[in-house]
Amino acid sequence: MRRTTRPAATAVTMTTALAALVALSGCTDASSTSGNAGGGKDTLTLGMTQDIQGWDPVNQPSYQGWGAAAVYESPFRCDALGKPQPAAAKTWTFKSDNTGVTMHLRPGMKFSDGTPVNSAAVKEAVKYAATHGASAARFAGMQVSTPDDLTAVISTKPNPLLTARLCDLKLASPKYLASGNRNKAPVGSGPYTLDASATTGGSVYTFVKNDAYWDAKSFPYKKLVVKVITSETATINALKTGQIDGSLITQATYSQANSSGLKIQMQPSEVARLLLTDHLGKKIPALGNVDVRRAMNMVFDKDAMAKNLFRGLATPTPQIFRPGSAAYIKDLKDPYPYDVEAAKALMKKAGYANGFSIEIPYLQGQNLDALMPVVKQQLGLLNIKVKQVTLSGPNAISELLSGKYPIPMWVLGNYGESRLDIADYILPDGIWNVMHQTDPTVAGLWKKILTDNPQQSAKDQQAINRYVVDQAWFVPMVSTGTIYAYNSKLKVRESTDPSGLHPLLWDFQ
Repeated sequence: MRRTTRPAATAVTMTTALAALVALSGCTDASSTSGNAGGGKDTLTLGMTQDIQGWDPVNQPSYQGWGAAAVYESPFRCDALGKPQPAAAKTWTFKSDNTGVTMHLRPGMKFSDGTPVNSAAVKEAVKYAATHGASAARFAGMQVSTPDDLTAVISTKPNPLLTARLCDLKLASPKYLASGNRNKAPVGSGPYTLDASATTGGSVYTFVKNDAYWDAKSFPYKKLVVKVITSETATINALKTGQIDGSLITQATYSQANSSGLKIQMQPSEVARLLLTDHLGKKIPALGNVDVRRAMNMVFDKDAMAKNLFRGLATPTPQIFRPGSAAYIKDLKDPYPYDVEAAKALMKKAGYANGFSIEIPYLQGQNLDALMPVVKQQLGLLNIKVKQVTLSGPNAISELLSGKYPIPMWVLGNYGESRLDIADYILPDGIWNVMHQTDPTVAGLWKKILTDNPQQSAKDQQAINRYVVDQAWFVPMVSTGTIYAYNSKLKVRESTDPSGLHPLLWDFQ
């Protein structure tokens, strides 16, 4: 779940512009925590580059989702490879044809309002998730029966991603879900509860340990503090002075963090990209022409971006999938090499030599600050006028994914399980395929993938990859990753995040 504007003359080269951007960018162990943030195992203080977007359980992205992980439990906890581990469900049995699961819940679990975590609560959580939020399609069609208080049986159409979906499902008190007040203090059953008296929205969120949590030993800190710091300069200073224990940083401050004695954990699992989700041209007619989409790919000098914008901590890529995943095509030649004149010729061929106007949404704290002006400048070479639309507040993510803006710009994480990438970014009900447009080629290949054996699945996933590259559904730029810096005395396990974004809450020991 990890980005100002600046005009530039079209004669300025990509490398020069990127170089200018570079020039402008100007612990804790068992005995002592976060330089003055607490003592012993008392307090873990994490920096967060974006605000928490409310507490609605269906509006909790995995990116920097430490607050949600603190207060909400899920049926399962997925490990780094996406395999289910015990959480609210103690044991389970999945159907071999991916059409359901029987879960046996832990006895004695309660939500913070005192109501039980039982099969009825699971049923209400699935029902709510299937009818609310941008990810509703992920749970649509799931049916839940409750043979007894601690047994929940979920049935669905064949779904190879059922495990991942249930790892994402946040269980909340049914009373809370029905209250209509879901962006207030959360009512979950996680390892912590929100301390509203020590919380200031948009600034600091404080959580106290739930000693009754079934796996309390995996969360050694009595208090969790999350500080929202949207300035990277402020973040790196807070890390160096011990005001926070850890935070995501970017390539711009990597060297500074490294030379300051901070520890660094790299997660090479992201691709900077534009998502051209209106490939049928329903909202932006020009995007319905494949030559326009291909031209948009050809105006980005990926080598210069990797070297300058991303400080050498990235590699050019023509595809969105993570290296090593089933859908990834090794040695795929970039069909859209950097060539502005050829791109202009494609625009003329398509009848759009004079360009068109688009709006691209922007969220603060997503490390898009340096990327946005480059996107505006380079698309401007094709007379494509980009208007930045800044989204903020508790509805920012929902608005981003609403389909109002057909070209999201993001440095999106990729899963080790590439079927999740296909589901999220390519399928018509994918959360990031914001226009939700159908395509018969994709539909046919996905239908095969639903029942494929692993070897055939990889071939069909790569076929989808080749198709969306050929049709230019995306503008992939560079393959990079998140950078997590933390106090050298803090013990942080190798990340167990199946999204490969950053350490998860239980990784902090």
